[in-house]
Parts: sequence; C-alpha cells; structure tokens
Amino acid sequence: MRCGKMAAPPPPPPAGAAGAWGSVRRRCQRLLYWVPVLFISSILCWSYYAYVTQLCLLTMANIGEKVVCLVAYHIFFMLFVWSYWKTIFTLPMNPSKEFHLSYSDKESLEREPRGESQQEVLRRAAKDLPIYTRTMSGAIRYCDRCHLVKPDRCHHCSVCDKCILKMDHHCPWVNNCVGFSNYKFFLLFLAYSLLYCLFIAATDLQYFIKFWTNGLPDTQAKFHIMFLFFAAAMFSVSLSSLFGYHCWLVSKNKSTLEVFRAPIFRHRTDKNGFSLGFSKNLRQVFGDEKKYWLLPVFSSLGDGCSFPTCLVNQDPEQASTPGGLSSTSKSENLLFPAKPLRDSQSHLLTDTPSWSDTSAKAEKGKVGMSNPALTMENET
Repeated sequence: MRCGKMAAPPPPPPAGAAGAWGSVRRRCQRLLYWVPVLFISSILCWSYYAYVTQLCLLTMANIGEKVVCLVAYHIFFMLFVWSYWKTIFTLPMNPSKEFHLSYSDKESLEREPRGESQQEVLRRAAKDLPIYTRTMSGAIRYCDRCHLVKPDRCHHCSVCDKCILKMDHHCPWVNNCVGFSNYKFFLLFLAYSLLYCLFIAATDLQYFIKFWTNGLPDTQAKFHIMFLFFAAAMFSVSLSSLFGYHCWLVSKNKSTLEVFRAPIFRHRTDKNGFSLGFSKNLRQVFGDEKKYWLLPVFSSLGDGCSFPTCLVNQDPEQASTPGGLSSTSKSENLLFPAKPLRDSQSHLLTDTPSWSDTSAKAEKGKVGMSNPALTMENET
C-alpha cells in the first residue's frame, strides 16, 4: 500500500505583512483614544446650543438677564475651551539628552552581565546628573525602554511609551499625559470646567423648577433645560472632588503617582521630600508672575529635570543642608558633582529660613548627592 506524501506546512507570513498589521492595529488604538475627547466635545457643543439658544434666546423673557447670562457664559466657555485645548495639545516633555545613555554606554550595558559591570556603566552615566531619588532597592532609576537615567519625578508612560517629566497621570479625557509641561493647564481646565457647570446649574435652576411646576411653555426647550441642569449638576459633583484633590496635591507639591508611591531618597522614603511650603509649592506650578496664574499660558518654574528638595523628616544627628543632604553623605567617597538648578527653581531655595547661610553659600544654589550602589531596576 502506498503511503501518501505529507502535505508541506504553509509558508510563514512575510515579515512585511506582520509589520503592516501591527501598524494598522496601532492606528486603530490611537483613534479609539480620541473617543473620550470626542464625547466631552460633543457634550460641550450640545450644552452651548441648549444654554445659548434654548435657554437664553428662547426661554428668558428679561432682556437684562439675557445679556448678563450670555456675557458671563461666554467668558466661562472661552476659558474652559482654551484650557482644555492646551491640556490636550501641549506635548509632554521628555528628559533632555544629558539623561540618555551614549551609544557606547548602551553597547556596554548590553554586553555586560547583570551585576557589578552594569553598575559601573550606570555610575559613569549618572555621575554628573542632579538626581535625588532612587528605586526601592537604592539603585539609580533607569528606563530600559528609553535607555535613559530617569530624572527625579519622571516616569515611563505605558500608553505614550515615553518617559514623561514630572508625570502625574495619563488622562483618557484629554488623551494626553499630564506632566510638567501641561499640569497648570490641567488644573485650570478642572477649575474652569467646574465654574462652567456651576454657572449653568445656578442660572438654569429657576427654569428647571418651572419645568416641574408646569411653568414653561410646551416646547422642546423645556427638555433641553431639564437635561442641561442634570448634566451640569452631575459634572459639578465629580469635578469638585477631582479639583479639590489636585489643589491638595499642589499644596503638598506631590503628583498622583507620588501619593501612591512616595519618592525614595538617599537615606529614606519621604512623602514630603519635594514640599517647600505652601507658597513656594504654588509658585512652582503657577510661576512668580501672578498676572499669568489664571491664564492657560505656561509659567511654571524650572525645566522639569531637577527640583529643589527639602527633606522634612531628618534624623536629629543630621545637619540641615540644602536638599536635605546629611553631613555623613557629604563625606562619602562617591559624590555627584554639584549641578545648578535652573534660575527660576534655585531662587526658591535661597530664602528658606531653615537652611543656614553657611550652607547656602557653600552650595551656591547647586544640588548634588552621593551615588549609592547601582542596580538595574525597571519602573513605570
């Protein structure tokens, strides 16, 4: 009996086809990420039509009330849209080139086995960088996807697939990472959206009551008025809690990620390590010029790569020095060369009463810290 020949296995798909499919999938994902933004935009467009046309122009009988409501509404609407636009389309800032490993360091890191050899490579890469924070094991925070030493308060975003300076969180409602470059815009977006909803709810309340007492004419306007009040009231509740939470974060100089995982410094974990006091914490986000505080224009202090620190939970035996550095850490063999902060950041340090004049003159506004044993550790 003859044995039939075995069928040959199907040829593998060409590499180009797999790459094309991956590219199509990524584009579909990017489109889906815009769905929450389109939802908010559609709600905003409908609210504009319902308030301006149905409530003000067709329902309000008093001319003076119409004018006041329309003028005030458009001010809140403009500020809301402006801050929302800036939050969405302001690109998050990434670490500067000095934090990226050089080509030779990358090759050395890939060649060497995990251990002391890799630690030596990272020591060379990090020795001139103003880094205060560490991983849970005491190592320099290194991102093996971006091939860089992470600056303080920098984290890798899995959605953007990039390291983001002073990352707070990735917000689906703006389809963007909220970080150093747009955190002020995000705060103003929350503030003006809350004021927008409160204003609509307050001016719509009397007509909402008339709806239930049959005091409105039987037109389609009354249904817009009813749903407008419900939507404004519900969004006001959620936005007030979110805005209050971020106001607390600003007052403590924390990010959302730092609340869930407190920053780890050279000697200890300190949840208030970046807090400089309420006034200076506020200025770090909004800047020194108060005329720009309420406008969605960038005025935050610093460059996002380095931040002044004030470790408040110091050991009694440790001397009070800028950045919370102890006298013992200064005497260690391996030191980071002092590197100055940006002028707009370093001036926050000069008038802190808890630091001695001697230390301030010695440091001259510069930051530096000891280099502990380094190990490779991936963090998000």
